[in-house]
Amino acid sequence: MMTKFIPHNARELAFTSLERVRKTRAYSNLQVDETLRRHELSPADRRLVTTIVYGTLQHQLTLEYWLKSLTSGKKLDSWVETLLLTALYQFHYLERVPNWAITDETIKIAKRRGNPGIRKFVTGVLHSALRNGFPDFSEIKPLSKRLSLTTSVPQWLVELLIKENGERVTKEILQAINDPSHVSIRINTKKSNLKTVKERLREEGIETNESQVAANALVVTSGNVINSPLLKNGTIIIQDESAMLAVESMDLKPQFKVLDACAAPGGKTVQIAEQLSSEQGGEVVALDIHQHKVRLIEKNAQRMGVGGEVTPLALDARNVTEQFKDEEFDRILVDAPCSGIGLLRRKPEIRYTKTEQDSQQLHKIQLAILNAVAPKVKKGGIITFSTCTILQEENDQTVHEFLQGHPEFKLERTKTARAIKDDRDSATLTIMPSDYDSDGFFISSLKRNL
Repeated sequence: MMTKFIPHNARELAFTSLERVRKTRAYSNLQVDETLRRHELSPADRRLVTTIVYGTLQHQLTLEYWLKSLTSGKKLDSWVETLLLTALYQFHYLERVPNWAITDETIKIAKRRGNPGIRKFVTGVLHSALRNGFPDFSEIKPLSKRLSLTTSVPQWLVELLIKENGERVTKEILQAINDPSHVSIRINTKKSNLKTVKERLREEGIETNESQVAANALVVTSGNVINSPLLKNGTIIIQDESAMLAVESMDLKPQFKVLDACAAPGGKTVQIAEQLSSEQGGEVVALDIHQHKVRLIEKNAQRMGVGGEVTPLALDARNVTEQFKDEEFDRILVDAPCSGIGLLRRKPEIRYTKTEQDSQQLHKIQLAILNAVAPKVKKGGIITFSTCTILQEENDQTVHEFLQGHPEFKLERTKTARAIKDDRDSATLTIMPSDYDSDGFFISSLKRNL
């Protein structure tokens, strides 16, 4: 009987974490966070675990193609396949790690987790990989298939991106989503300012650059901000630069009443609240379907010192008529459910679980939310519709269809503090992952006629 495999070192922890993500479709970021929280590891080993898990997921299709060529397409146990994929990832992408160390550790795991036969098979595959090297993709046709395999993005998505953006932009996007992501932070303007935060982080050994995308934001260049007291006390919040722009574009005033229709976990809610004043009647009502997520919004608001401006509520945004009268809000943010294709750099497994049918279904949900909240914004007020995807069906097509059914609204040009992509032709703003090395994001501004 096979004994239970208990991981002891960084590579074993990376392997078991990745196996769980691939088997249960757990979110990679949550799985990695849990692994790092439960095990005492050196900074170097923490980096190795993170790199192997994210890297193997990021290049999964490429690695599977390589593995298939080494095993003649033989059907493997899922854990054996996962183990070999981690080894192939390290062989090709981690140039500073010696091949003998990767081989030795992988064989040890195969021996402990499996039996002598599996150990022998794994040993043979590893030696074959080192002997034959990385496969040549240059002759693979059509282009969409070659790009799919070299960048590890499903072929349907590559074809859709080419159709919507052309070959050149698609190649840039596919390159960018496999580059390392960086950590960006937004400064809570109710508690501090950019200059002070930058200096205090430097004192903690954390170096930053001012964001070129969003106002009141810094990009971390070295150091670990996760343990900063500034994060714990709500002076700063971790948020992607492009995601900050949705609220930045809303043109808020302290006395406004705002609806955040799809609010959890509350990053944009607190960003709205920072610009409001409860003393002047300012308030943001933050909705989510799930009660536990509403509690998370409340917790974030308290930490950021804006609890007085935030009213969390468990409610499906499609049912707002049950709770609110017409023309109640000055501004409404619909940061809508979407496929999350703009987040591929940060959540690499998304690319393998989403389908084109998902986009079609999400388009319908987005329209239902917009149709429900439309009467609730005041005349002259604005609905900001945003997503973290770059697919047109969930973005411009949703906006176009909404406007066709609502002649009382018109599309305003989305503006940001740093005039991002100000030379574009469209009124809506689409940020590609290749534009600023941030997440892909979409923002539109729908103004209700007076």
